[in-house]
Amino acid sequence: MITKRIPYPGNKAVIGVLILGFILLISSCKPKASEQISDKQEFKTPLGKVYALQRPSEKLLQQFEEAKAAYEKDQDKADMLIWYGRRVAYLGQYKEAIEIYSKGIEKFPDDARIYRHRGHRYISIREFDKAISDLSKAAELIAGKPNQVEPDGMPNPQNIPVSTLHGNIWYHLGLAYYLKQDFPKAFEAYLKCRESGSNDDNLVSSTHWLYMIQRRIGNKALADSLLLPITASANIIENTGYHNLCLFYKGLVNEASLIPEGEPSAASDAVAYGLANWYVCEGNEQEGVDRLKDIVAGETWNSFGYIAAESDLRARGITDLNTTQ
Repeated sequence: MITKRIPYPGNKAVIGVLILGFILLISSCKPKASEQISDKQEFKTPLGKVYALQRPSEKLLQQFEEAKAAYEKDQDKADMLIWYGRRVAYLGQYKEAIEIYSKGIEKFPDDARIYRHRGHRYISIREFDKAISDLSKAAELIAGKPNQVEPDGMPNPQNIPVSTLHGNIWYHLGLAYYLKQDFPKAFEAYLKCRESGSNDDNLVSSTHWLYMIQRRIGNKALADSLLLPITASANIIENTGYHNLCLFYKGLVNEASLIPEGEPSAASDAVAYGLANWYVCEGNEQEGVDRLKDIVAGETWNSFGYIAAESDLRARGITDLNTTQ
């Protein structure tokens, strides 16, 4: 290494330069939080498909860094830990988020919110029994307590939160049971989800699952009766896909109007799964199964529609993902 000699400016100046250089050296050696996020991780689904985790956007990375800094500054507040875990999860780092929530449960064992979020992420990595355990515990902890609006990590365009703590606990518990094909318990949870909030977004999301469950177990009359509160004029902020599905089940819209144009997303997967399930229940098993295969042929491996399609295929013992079309 070649160094450049500089004129001797005096002891104080030399010391100042050395200190400044040391600070700059330490700063350059310490990686930013975003540099610590791996973009080389992979997730292997139960059907054997392998997906590389996508590099997060700069906005998500910045939000993660801010949440991490806030948590490190004040680790005695459950809110800080929850947001840190949520921001890690939004990067696709579900196992790391679960580790954060696990530490939070050790420190805040009576906070239902942490069980709710860890249960959600257990669903993401297909550990449904653990999800049921966490979400059941969360349900116990909220018993007899007032409901509260849950702040959005990824706000809708109107920036109006449409979900609640109680609603999210029951929603995800119902989903975990559904993914294990335990339809009676899933139905019970989704009924409590529907009862937990009065806004139309909660009504259509819970009713969609309630309808599908009753169709799956052969109770079409009950399934249809569950759709009675759903109207075309509902005030929907977020769950347009679920609303349209419910209208489709009622015969008020056609299939062509359901699938949005553009890249597949969690929302479009939910609609595609609803349609696949509907075809099966209408007696067109092969069409429904082909549609399930189409969903898992996509890239949105962490969407609930994808996970539900995957679970249905596994329940049928189907591992050949080629369609008949």
